[in-house]
Amino acid sequence: MYVQIVFAVKRREALLDSRWRNRVFKYIAGGLNARGHYSLAVNGHHDHVHIFFDYNGKELIEDLVREIKKSSAKFIKDERLSNFKFEWQSGYGVFTHGYREKPTIIEYIRNQEEHHSKTTFKEEYLSFLKAYDIEFKKEYLFEFLG
Repeated sequence: MYVQIVFAVKRREALLDSRWRNRVFKYIAGGLNARGHYSLAVNGHHDHVHIFFDYNGKELIEDLVREIKKSSAKFIKDERLSNFKFEWQSGYGVFTHGYREKPTIIEYIRNQEEHHSKTTFKEEYLSFLKAYDIEFKKEYLFEFLG
């Protein structure tokens, strides 16, 4: 099963800086592979990350997300990448995709920088929720930056 996970940075001042965020994305991809999943694309922008992978079904998504967030935040701290306390917001979005969508999703995630020159993360995320017909309450959405 192909799974896309999206989550956001918590603190406005501790954003994913363009000088080092690719190191974090590579770290996340390596962590997925080490857990027996197969990373297909990990990328994002200054305030969020998209993770697309072939899910092996051997662990709960909530456990996987918790470990990705915990280990990547520790990586940012240990490597002293951010001058500020770095945290991910609580919550995340999970979207499944079919085999035929795989190349489109990979390309979409790889082009996040270009995509976000025209669209905010909030607009992007709300469009996902609408496209997947997911009901939501505004109070449970991310605290969007901007």
